[in-house]
Amino acid sequence: MKIFRAQHNTFTDEELMQAISKGDKRAFDELYNRYAAALLRYFMRMLWKDREKSEDFVHDLFAKIVNKPEYFDPTRSFKTWVYSVANNMCKNEYKKAEVRKGMSNGLDNHYALSDTSVNVMNEVQDSFFQEAFVKNLAELDDKHKEAFSLRHIEGLSIKEIAEVLEINEGTVKSRLFYATKYLAESLKEFNPIENR
Repeated sequence: MKIFRAQHNTFTDEELMQAISKGDKRAFDELYNRYAAALLRYFMRMLWKDREKSEDFVHDLFAKIVNKPEYFDPTRSFKTWVYSVANNMCKNEYKKAEVRKGMSNGLDNHYALSDTSVNVMNEVQDSFFQEAFVKNLAELDDKHKEAFSLRHIEGLSIKEIAEVLEINEGTVKSRLFYATKYLAESLKEFNPIENR
């Protein structure tokens, strides 16, 4: 007699969370495989390219999922929920960083050398553009940077971003407009049409 084993790769994210809440380890492994790398990239962008801190945040986030699956609201999309949690973790870290910064000697330790093994713009051939893009994205204030990253790097919809950031869609569009305008202006030297 064959024992039926669930094919976790066919489950939706939300079904996996239901299975996790019942103690299904394979469901957790599947969810981890789906989201760990993307969340690491997200934390790397949002946390000053600090790989160690980003890996810790991924670990902490998945520890929350496995230890407290009841925190997930099954009426929401898992994807928007998990990015909401990740976004809130970053906001808390920004607050801690501001407190530490106020108590430090004024030197900012967050801007470490970039980790070339994780490169969002790896398809862009022009390394000068790439450097300028990353630098200018980092210079955006947090609310504009997070909206731009969620939309253009993580691929979330306007509606999903509104849910993650707990703001209305009009505010998301406004932040995206501002971020895009700022980046376009900052990077105009790379625009072949402008430089004819």
